Amino acid sequence: MKKILLSCLLALPVLGYSQSFQVNLQGQKQTAMGGAGTGLALDEAAVFFNPGAVSFLKKNGVQAGISPLYLKTAFRENGSNVTEYNKDKIATPIMGYAVFGSPENRLRFGLGIYTPFGGAMHWKEDWTGRYSVTSLDLQAIYIQPTLSLKITDHIGIGGGLVYSLGKVDLRKALPYTLNDGRQASAKLKGDAKDFGWNAGIYVETVSGVSIGVTHRSQVTATVKDGDAIFDVPDAIRDRVPTKFGAELPLPATTTLGLGFQPSDKTTLALDVNWVHWSKYKELAFDYNNNFVSPPSPRNYHDAAALRFGIQNQTTNRLALRAGIGYAFTPVGKGYVTPEVPDANRLLLSAGIGFKATERFNIDFSFLYENVEKRNETNIETQLSGEFKTLAYIPGISFSYKW
Repeated sequence: MKKILLSCLLALPVLGYSQSFQVNLQGQKQTAMGGAGTGLALDEAAVFFNPGAVSFLKKNGVQAGISPLYLKTAFRENGSNVTEYNKDKIATPIMGYAVFGSPENRLRFGLGIYTPFGGAMHWKEDWTGRYSVTSLDLQAIYIQPTLSLKITDHIGIGGGLVYSLGKVDLRKALPYTLNDGRQASAKLKGDAKDFGWNAGIYVETVSGVSIGVTHRSQVTATVKDGDAIFDVPDAIRDRVPTKFGAELPLPATTTLGLGFQPSDKTTLALDVNWVHWSKYKELAFDYNNNFVSPPSPRNYHDAAALRFGIQNQTTNRLALRAGIGYAFTPVGKGYVTPEVPDANRLLLSAGIGFKATERFNIDFSFLYENVEKRNETNIETQLSGEFKTLAYIPGISFSYKW
């Protein structure tokens, strides 16, 4: 019986909506431009996209925004004619930035609060893959104080310390029936507090092309003394754990970005992201009560994403934006799970910026993600079928400049 319980606790369910469980919704202007912005000094979100570009911003400012995310995933088990769907839930990644210091000085300061990793997946309690997961809520919020220095009139460098606040709530069914007829279940719930960093360089060339290179470090989210809550028959209740520990690598990302202004009104941006997913080899839980769980293999591989965006300052008050991107999945064959039904994906975006006054701006974005169909048999759980996911992500932010 203990072995059966162990087999049901091997996998950490994680679902994301950009590339695996990474989220790229850190600025409304950039989101509307396909997620590109590393090679531009566009606005306060440069604290995230390129700390080296912060010292090139012409004004100080603060901004805050949110991107309510609606994700629809379908699953059809091989050999079945029944399609199952995740529950309708909305995740709410947030972002906020502030840039201050005299624009005439070479040294500027910034502060960023954003959500670079997360997930929210909720299936019905009796669905086919219930022994892998029934629900997951995952969130990592980064807080990043930043320094940016213009070392010449054309070159800036910057960096910031990242303090990460993580939270996970995972639920799954167990193959037992309680005395009252309900399905046995398990819930793992815990918090993590960890550190990382973000650094970048920004160069304005004489040809008019601006170049940005950034690196955001890996943060290893470590849950200590998390709550393991088992609703199981009385006969085995004293054998299950009450606490757990686990580590999840939130991978590093290296980005090369280019910016170009073919006219006074038009700005182009191109980003190439390289996400170091290969650090995610396996997942292991450390339980109390002498409850041993062997590591669960993940074997992710590094993966790239390509992003292109355009902005046109149509009038003094109105800016139009659009973008396109393509992200390659880091999840190899045989490792797709209902927590991460990941596959290569196409991204299409658009947005509007409106200058209400000389200091107050509103920016809207909309991002559509089309994740390719993927028919897989998980090598660990043998869950076999086809996943298909679509994501619809509107967003809004407000900013004030001085």
